[in-house]
Amino acid sequence: MIKLKALGALTLGALIGLAATAQAEEIKSIAIMVPEQGTDFGWNQQGVDAARIVAEKFGLEFLPAEGLGYGDVRQTLRELAEEGAGLIIAHAGGYNAAAQEIAAETGTPVAIVDRPDDMKAGLVADYTLSGREGAYLAGRLAVKMSKTGTIGIVVSGEPPSWNSQSAAFAMGAKATNPDIGIVYAVIGPAAYADAAGGRRVTESVISAGADVIFGQGNGSSFGMIQAVETTKAVNGEKAWFIDVIGDKSELDKGNLLSSVLWDMVPVFSAMVEDIKADTFGTRGYQISLADDSVRLLKTPHIPDDIWDDLMQLRGDIIAGTVTVDEINDAQQVRALMSSVEAAE
Repeated sequence: MIKLKALGALTLGALIGLAATAQAEEIKSIAIMVPEQGTDFGWNQQGVDAARIVAEKFGLEFLPAEGLGYGDVRQTLRELAEEGAGLIIAHAGGYNAAAQEIAAETGTPVAIVDRPDDMKAGLVADYTLSGREGAYLAGRLAVKMSKTGTIGIVVSGEPPSWNSQSAAFAMGAKATNPDIGIVYAVIGPAAYADAAGGRRVTESVISAGADVIFGQGNGSSFGMIQAVETTKAVNGEKAWFIDVIGDKSELDKGNLLSSVLWDMVPVFSAMVEDIKADTFGTRGYQISLADDSVRLLKTPHIPDDIWDDLMQLRGDIIAGTVTVDEINDAQQVRALMSSVEAAE
């Protein structure tokens, strides 16, 4: 009776909180869903690799679901929930609606991208990642390496993550040379895997005068690289490619100038820690230069003096003496460019 009275003194809210915390601490597995194979040296691979590392770090079972495409993934979400996933990372913007629906249906926590307004405590968290600080450095690098006075941006779509990097790249470029020409081209509204389109559009941007291409594309980036490798700049010299998210150095044939690298291990680690602490869904997750979750890839093609200048600028951004605005709106991004090619 004494124990029952003591228990009865607890409020219903406190009991629910204790139960939720106990359940959260029992997370045993982490799942990630990606539209393409985790071998693209980009968004898909970095996500899968990071989730695997985090699973090992916390002693969790790892449940990858790769090559799902961009269609209806509700059945996969249900299957992962039935397998006991303690967290499902829906690693594509096209999965957002389905992930939220199945989270509500099964009670399984999900992480979605580019939808910070859709977070729900204990159930839905957002990770709207922006490598804009690294893209700003890349813009500076592009101008310093350009010999034609024109650089290019080729994107496979205009999601917030791409937009913020495109804008930052343009701002970094113009801060270095206000007269630099910037050709901006969109392969298509969601052409993430369109390698043929990536090659075709990149060739047209190089023909328009660009000799450094900043490419954001997932699978389509392989087409962009092929274009840079096989198409001379208008001055007859080689063109350069600056990649995003992953490191394609092992594939380099002499044209990979750099990449704005993303490390998602800190992001996914924070998600697991928040589930354990019963704070999942109460905050978003980001990447930055400060913790090295965003960094610029140093290749042998970058002269030492230029690299030293970039690292000094990196320190200034971290210290706050140089700020990089976040611009996610596609029309505002296009307004920063000197030339915009129509989407294919």
